[in-house]
Amino acid sequence: MTTEAEDLNGVNVAATAAFQDAVRANPARADRNPTVVARWLDGGRSEVSCDGAVATIGGDDELNPMRMLLGTLAACDVDLVAMHAALLGVRLEGLEVEAQGYFNVQRYMGLEAPIGSGYQSVRYVVRVNAPTATEEQLSRLRELCERGSPVGDTLERAIPLTLSFEAGP
Repeated sequence: MTTEAEDLNGVNVAATAAFQDAVRANPARADRNPTVVARWLDGGRSEVSCDGAVATIGGDDELNPMRMLLGTLAACDVDLVAMHAALLGVRLEGLEVEAQGYFNVQRYMGLEAPIGSGYQSVRYVVRVNAPTATEEQLSRLRELCERGSPVGDTLERAIPLTLSFEAGP
């Protein structure tokens, strides 16, 4: 059970700091290799699962995959800022990340196009309401968004993408 003193911004500071120490001692403790499975439900709607967690993506009443990609960037930085603000002793009164991106769906529609159908640009803004934070703490949080966000890092660079396509029952 987390006490008020250990919990800041919804983060168990003691447990998070202990994990940091464990990773310093053994960097392999930070390795992750998840497998996500998306199953078609109907139309453009999928059920996505990973380790028992389930989300629905696509369809008329859900975020589509491209919007979800922006959402994962925004959510990743919300998580990152909330955690590191807590580790810095900064109480958040508000936190919001707004992401926007441009893409063209011609190739997705099976049409010839000079550019791919992925995002051509992404812009985002992190809005932090932390009245007691120092300029140094805010600068550190910004630096962590630039360098520490796993989703941001993934979007910033080309990563190997290997496709296997299997047909059958």
